[in-house]
Amino acid sequence: MRLLKSMVPAALAVLFSAVAQAQPTVSVYNWTDYIGETTLADFQAKSGIKVTYDVFDSNETLEGKLLAGRTGYDVVVPSNHFLARQVKAGAFLKLDRAQLPNFKNLDPKLLALLEKNDPGNEHSVPYLWGTNGIGYNVDKVKQVLGIDRIDSWAVLFEPENIKKLSQCGVSMMDSADEVFPAILNYMGMDPRSENPEDFKKAEAKLLSIRPYITYFHSSKYVSDLANGDICVAFGYSGDVFQAANRAKEAKNGVNIAYAIPKEGSNLWFDLLAVPADAGNQKEAHAFINYLLDPQVIAKVSASVGYANPNPAAKQYMDAELVNNPEVYPPQAVLDKLYISTTPPQAIMRLMTRSWSKVKSNQ
Repeated sequence: MRLLKSMVPAALAVLFSAVAQAQPTVSVYNWTDYIGETTLADFQAKSGIKVTYDVFDSNETLEGKLLAGRTGYDVVVPSNHFLARQVKAGAFLKLDRAQLPNFKNLDPKLLALLEKNDPGNEHSVPYLWGTNGIGYNVDKVKQVLGIDRIDSWAVLFEPENIKKLSQCGVSMMDSADEVFPAILNYMGMDPRSENPEDFKKAEAKLLSIRPYITYFHSSKYVSDLANGDICVAFGYSGDVFQAANRAKEAKNGVNIAYAIPKEGSNLWFDLLAVPADAGNQKEAHAFINYLLDPQVIAKVSASVGYANPNPAAKQYMDAELVNNPEVYPPQAVLDKLYISTTPPQAIMRLMTRSWSKVKSNQ
């Protein structure tokens, strides 16, 4: 699961400040570091629609706004495992396919898979997809653990390993719905478990490693990995890709790699949807349709390091990205991945309580 660099909002503000007040607008709420460097400016130049753009870094933050009623946004980007509950709560409008001619570009197999969260794909279209895994500083990990590459969650989830890594910095996502499935899966339990006893075991395991976690955050690790301030992060695939690219651009000698652990991990999808209270529905559809253009989404993938659901886009992407198994995993790896679902409210409350306990180290 992220706007690209801190300079982008300021640059956009300057770019759009001279535009007349009567100009049509669309308000977008997206993940941090999760859009192409020129996507918003290019969209405005082509459509004449001004973009107001805000960012978040967890599904919980977005859901809080959606379920509270008035979001103030026209396009939002929820993840698949939160979508079903949000659709049921009436958080989204049904999309008008007549205003989305580029819908035809989407992978039908992927759309069929996503119908589990949104029957008929009526309320959303896929934007990008990726995995959760381990981002790491190759040289520091070798220095501390004596290994050339990470291939297992044991590096993070076993106290004897993470204790050693704590000397160079370890970050964990601040998201119960990302971490608990991973640790349940690692411990041989169902990552989609609805058994409270399983969560007690997972909580105990997390508490055993809690003293060695430097911090919990769902986006800060990108810059910290790139700068060498931490050596290991539980993170999103594309975020780690961005960290690696930033380190290369800075020529700071930091070598960042990404691992999908052999035990398996989460395969997730982020969707484009229109909140029920959207005030600019026509503009929202125009923005979504723009992102479904193969050439547009190809540039987004190149910027953020995430796979897209648009097969026609691959012809516009660098072979290095398309053939990168960390971005487009081979079938043998895909077979080990799981897709999270929307847990019952009772399990969500249990995870939230356990997560608070883990973070406070009590």
